[in-house]
Amino acid sequence: MEKTMDEQGFQRFLKKSGKKGHVVEGLISRVRAFEAYLAGKRQIGVEAASEQDLQDYVKALTPREVKGQMRGLALYYRFVGNASLARLASDIREQEIAKTRKAFKLREFRGVSLEEVAKLEAVGIGTVEQMLVAGKTPRARQQLAEQTDISLQTILELVKLSDISRLGAVKSVRARLYYDAGLDTPDKFTQWEPEALRQMLVEFVERTGFDGIAPLPKELHNAITKARQLPEAVQY
Repeated sequence: MEKTMDEQGFQRFLKKSGKKGHVVEGLISRVRAFEAYLAGKRQIGVEAASEQDLQDYVKALTPREVKGQMRGLALYYRFVGNASLARLASDIREQEIAKTRKAFKLREFRGVSLEEVAKLEAVGIGTVEQMLVAGKTPRARQQLAEQTDISLQTILELVKLSDISRLGAVKSVRARLYYDAGLDTPDKFTQWEPEALRQMLVEFVERTGFDGIAPLPKELHNAITKARQLPEAVQY
């Protein structure tokens, strides 16, 4: 059989990122489970797996198992530098989460025009998921602006708010804070470290009088990590 997982290296990687002992063990056990599946099916190790192997594995899991298993595998493949499998595992997990996630409505974002949102709702676009699909490309946004008589600038703002809402616990107030502070796409988060980003946001809140507080470093660490894992949803 091919090379087995680097369990000790993965353990160090997880602990360095701040994961607690029981979390580390849980994540490692998920990689072990995939490795056992591969050994039984194809007599290969986890690092020799292909995208098809991962997709076949998902079919062998229950819906409840998918999220946890894909989290462990996304982190492991990130650790070993396999970007394509890390991205695929993350995408599969995100799709599974989306099935049970309560749809977040555009009108719940702070600072948006309810009149403009109502125009979008009239053509069947009322949630962030629908906005991301309808506004995925520059051409699609232009067509949507013409169809609804909403300015292209407003359409783009709603697309960007929807895009950054994919960063976990980022909804009404937090999305507005990030957008107003210039963090208007997930990609911009990837350029920061948590402490520096928090300092920038603290200064922004103090300077502008924004009605809200800057996130704590742990929340920002999670947002930055998620931004680095998210697949591109919008063409800007």
